Amino acid sequence: MSPPDLPVSRIHAWARGLARAAVLGTALPRGALAAVSLATLSQAAPQGASNPYGLWSMWEHGDGVARAVLVLLVLMSMASWYVMVCKLLEQSWTWRQGRQAAAGFWQAADVAAATAALAPSSPFRRIAEAALQASSRHQGLHARVELADWMDLCLLRATDQVQRRLSSGLSLLATVGSTAPFVGLFGTVWGIYHALTAIGISGQASIDRVAGPVGEALIMTALGLAAAVPAVLGYNALLRRNAVLLGEVRDFSSELQAVMLSSPPA
Repeated sequence: MSPPDLPVSRIHAWARGLARAAVLGTALPRGALAAVSLATLSQAAPQGASNPYGLWSMWEHGDGVARAVLVLLVLMSMASWYVMVCKLLEQSWTWRQGRQAAAGFWQAADVAAATAALAPSSPFRRIAEAALQASSRHQGLHARVELADWMDLCLLRATDQVQRRLSSGLSLLATVGSTAPFVGLFGTVWGIYHALTAIGISGQASIDRVAGPVGEALIMTALGLAAAVPAVLGYNALLRRNAVLLGEVRDFSSELQAVMLSSPPA
């Protein structure tokens, strides 16, 4: 036998009565407790609730300053990722050139032939060419300087050029990592300021009018951290890899200087 159809108002009144009885310690059947739980959940769960706040809402309703901060944070993040990818590829290519120089350079007949076998844009070829030029230019006023000192000066200059090339772009990562959180914080403060002034003008300070705009303004801080954290991590990782690469470059320069001084070309 099916239960009779009851109106919704009577079901809710019955559920409230069961809830009061449960609070007072009255023993209830299992089915009644289930009915109370279902009635409570059906009243508490929002039906089709949507969030009117978010990144798109901030862009759509924000002023020129808020939009400028958003664009600046996006550009800073894109620039830092571009630098990190480019430097990572450049370092990987330099690693390959270092392995090539270590494998075949010292087995050549002379320094000129070994230099010609290296890639045209290889930093190791630049150092080898600097050594050859130093040996050929050791004449005139340069001849007053000892050949060892002159060779050391030229190779040091070439090594510094390689170091500047490997370190290019890292300053941008450091700048993004140090300033992006403050740019995001500025956007958050600006958004909270406008939200509070709008609430003050309207004269309504309910929780929905305060929490929504303030929470939306915090997106700026999150974007600033999202731009800064990868930049800082990438800067530290690339700086550490550069130190290892420069160590190999300096070792190559020292060995080449010893070879050039032992048997300088005519």
